[in-house]
Amino acid sequence: MTDLPLLRCFVDGQWVETHHRFPNINPVNGQLIGRVCEADAATVSRAVEAANRAAQGPWKTLTVQERSALLHRIADGIEQRFEDFVAAEVMDTGRPVHQARSLDVARGIANFRMFADLIKTASSELYESTLPDGAKMLNYVCRKPLGTIGVISPWNLPLLLLTWKVAPALAMGNCVVAKPSEETPSSATLLAEVIQAAGLPHGVFNLVHGFGPGSAGEHLSTNPNIDAITFTGESRTGSAIMKAAAEGVKEVSFELGGKNAAVVFADADFDAAVAGVMRSSFTNSGQVCLCTERVYIERPIFDRFVEALKRRCEALVVGRPEDPGVDMGPLISLEHRGKVHSYYQLAREEGAAILCGGDIPVFGDERDQGAYIQPTIMAGLPDTARCMREEIFGPVCHVAPFDTEEEVIPRVNDSAYGLAASIWTTQLSRAHRVAGQIRTGIVWVNAWFARDLRTPFGGTKMSGIGREGGRYSLDFYSEISTISIRI
Repeated sequence: MTDLPLLRCFVDGQWVETHHRFPNINPVNGQLIGRVCEADAATVSRAVEAANRAAQGPWKTLTVQERSALLHRIADGIEQRFEDFVAAEVMDTGRPVHQARSLDVARGIANFRMFADLIKTASSELYESTLPDGAKMLNYVCRKPLGTIGVISPWNLPLLLLTWKVAPALAMGNCVVAKPSEETPSSATLLAEVIQAAGLPHGVFNLVHGFGPGSAGEHLSTNPNIDAITFTGESRTGSAIMKAAAEGVKEVSFELGGKNAAVVFADADFDAAVAGVMRSSFTNSGQVCLCTERVYIERPIFDRFVEALKRRCEALVVGRPEDPGVDMGPLISLEHRGKVHSYYQLAREEGAAILCGGDIPVFGDERDQGAYIQPTIMAGLPDTARCMREEIFGPVCHVAPFDTEEEVIPRVNDSAYGLAASIWTTQLSRAHRVAGQIRTGIVWVNAWFARDLRTPFGGTKMSGIGREGGRYSLDFYSEISTISIRI
């Protein structure tokens, strides 16, 4: 027990132990893999104070080129410890090793490098105008650091989504107090080690571990001395943070939940569409905010498509992260598995036909103590059913037929969420026509989970507020000022 790692907070360039500790549990087998120091209100306040001091110190004087070089140094540091980050992600989440290598850690590196390069070439606006008296006026826009950013990141893609926020915040000259999910503290702690080694001034990056209400998350979001909050997670938590931020009229950027739809037209490339829907429904055990939970299939191919999807779903290999050929690991925790399983039960009560899956697997080994659940396809529910309207956030999708574009578009849009959608068709005009009518932050055509990092990302309705990515991130993490000079 004494050999288990203790993950500490990182405040003002120092590693900090706190009195309260909480367990870090491996979702593969339910075993304790370490303990984590929970930041109390005083620790969070010290982190915010350190960030505020650093924002007015040497960090403020660094040039764009110097900040860019430091971000590249952080990216290099992650790359040098690549396998350590993979191990941390796998240990906390149970995701397959190949996914942690190809997606999570690789994207974390890419996030730092992209923003490091972007700030060196970012442009702004300039306008020349003439005043009523004939004098000339030169007007230009500049971005100034906001100050201290509170970053609250989720457990489903821990390093990817943490770096997606930390990299642009630092790039624009801000300081950061980051709170990762209590479920996934390991890769965030490694990131703090890499940032420390990169040589950033003390206080520029701070890490506080803990929970949400009554813990580090609430202490951070209600601290009056932070200048903006960025959060990725469930909509209910985002609403609570937004209320807290409203007290100080702070900038907020939220990427929240989704009940995403895929629309498969009869003219689609059949095999590509089946593979695409499989990937969008079951990647990371369905624990991605962009995953598909509603699949609408044009009636002429409905039966054939569902049969192909069912065969592929039943062939998914559910196992340990390091197992060869494994497709899917456990859910993040037993608590979350309980939530997902309750939706499987609710679907039956609502009249769904369970085409495959729908239960908790039995392995006959230590995995039975883990958080595994079967990948599941269901059918037969009306669009008004709770399982069609509430985010499940697990490896599950519901398949339903449709007959016309005019019918399916309102069905896709009839959701409290508006994060993502995917369309599968070989007709170019249909792709543009339908995509333009879908009310989501992003629409994929014959693709999923692929986009240029310079484009805006975010949701509509209950899926969030604000946009990040490329210059949109630069705008959010900046105070945008206009300077007007009479000539």
